[in-house]
Amino acid sequence: MTPPLTGILETALYVADLERAERFYGDLFGFGRLFRDERLSALDVAGKSVLLLFRAGASEPAPIPVPGGTVPPHGAEGRIHLAFAIPAEALAGWEARLEARGIPIEGRVAAPRGGHSLYFRDPDGHLLELATPGLWPTY
Repeated sequence: MTPPLTGILETALYVADLERAERFYGDLFGFGRLFRDERLSALDVAGKSVLLLFRAGASEPAPIPVPGGTVPPHGAEGRIHLAFAIPAEALAGWEARLEARGIPIEGRVAAPRGGHSLYFRDPDGHLLELATPGLWPTY
């Protein structure tokens, strides 16, 4: 039997400019800072999960000592994809918010289950998605 698992707690993005990335996510989404040092910024996502912004290359190649233990080295290259859940009634508000900030919407999807997605990029080129319920059988 598989032990219980309750969800994804953290998602990590690797960024060229930590200050710029933290400002983008804070200003656009209102994510508050939970922790910050020269290597990373941890942001609160709706009181449910954490977005970790790592300075690219700062968590490689050696383990990182932290209070209570060590974190193994890690990193990623290239542009990755991350989706944020939004209520269906918030879709138009998000479109307006992106437009007001001059952030181009690169794609729109109307899923067969009824969900809708907007796609755009952060300053590091990561593909971000805002998705309404009806996208997946679980959402």
